[in-house]
Amino acid sequence: MEAHEKIKREIIQSFGHAYQAFGLSKLMGRVVALLLFAEKPLSLDEITEHLEMSKGPISQITRRLKDHNLIKKVWVPGSRRDYYEIHPEAFENAFITNMQLIQDNHTLAQSLKSQVSAADDSSLQALDKRLTEMERFYELMMEHYHAFLNAWWQVKKQLRKELESTND
Repeated sequence: MEAHEKIKREIIQSFGHAYQAFGLSKLMGRVVALLLFAEKPLSLDEITEHLEMSKGPISQITRRLKDHNLIKKVWVPGSRRDYYEIHPEAFENAFITNMQLIQDNHTLAQSLKSQVSAADDSSLQALDKRLTEMERFYELMMEHYHAFLNAWWQVKKQLRKELESTND
């Protein structure tokens, strides 16, 4: 087996397992990996062929991935089919989606803590302490997520400058 195919299989399998470890669909990870690996946009039929899956599940997964800005639909001149490619900011968009989940958990902690306070029930003291910890935990995570995202934007800006200088 040539290196190209071996690496392709490895990346597809690895992304499938990684997505599954995050509680997502293994197929979702495989589609992302295939499009990350692909040199050109792939049609739905090509994706199903590469992954040896039926069209229905692939179609559903591509819609979900598109909704999360991990892949994008592109037009290929001369074809009526839908083609897909990896979104240029797929990793950043995945991070932002995860960041929104963290923000939602922080908001949930604040809301529940408010309800516990309003109840003025001493039997809820343990819950109040746990919700305070939850709120502070997600607050700290949000601070780190924002710091990371700002650092990433600086790195991305530098990468673009480097790319532009090599194209000149």
